[in-house]
Amino acid sequence: MFIIKKIYTIIIGSILLAIGVNFFLIPFKLLDGGMIGLGLIVKYLAGIQAGLVIIFLSVPVFILAWIHQRDYFYNSLHGMLVSSFAIDYLAPLQHSFLTILQLPSVISSMLGGVFIGVGTGIMLRFRTSTGGTDLLAQLLSRITRLNVGVIIFMMDALIIMIGGIFISTETLLLSTIAIICVGIITSLCTWNLKNNS
Repeated sequence: MFIIKKIYTIIIGSILLAIGVNFFLIPFKLLDGGMIGLGLIVKYLAGIQAGLVIIFLSVPVFILAWIHQRDYFYNSLHGMLVSSFAIDYLAPLQHSFLTILQLPSVISSMLGGVFIGVGTGIMLRFRTSTGGTDLLAQLLSRITRLNVGVIIFMMDALIIMIGGIFISTETLLLSTIAIICVGIITSLCTWNLKNNS
């Protein structure tokens, strides 16, 4: 029964995440943190599908996970693959969505953060995720003894700063809003989980 719930959770979480990315971030060239953010930067600069880039960039991370932390590998591989495919699958619907609903960039960044935060949060509740830079943060935490959350924040900040340099200052500012919303909503979705663990 838990496995069935986990499958549903990965699918629903990935769809919500893909909605946030495609319908609210991409129209304004905004970024999320982690591998999704890197995938979006490559998409904006080179026109390659973001989901495909995320899978490609995640390969070294999952090799590290296989070597150092097998649980992370098994718990994150499905989430990464399904969410990456969902991002690319929903991409053709962007134009239809934007003709129906046109939002200011600030509102779009906030809503994108909410959708991504809910998608990520419900996956984390079932011990799965989209993988990505979380493992790197865990490994760096062991080496540097810095808090994992601090390292993830620093990585996300670096990614959106790169986006700000190569794309625009507006991308940097609005992506910061989106990432703050992702963090708040993800924390709310996993609050009881943290208290119970």
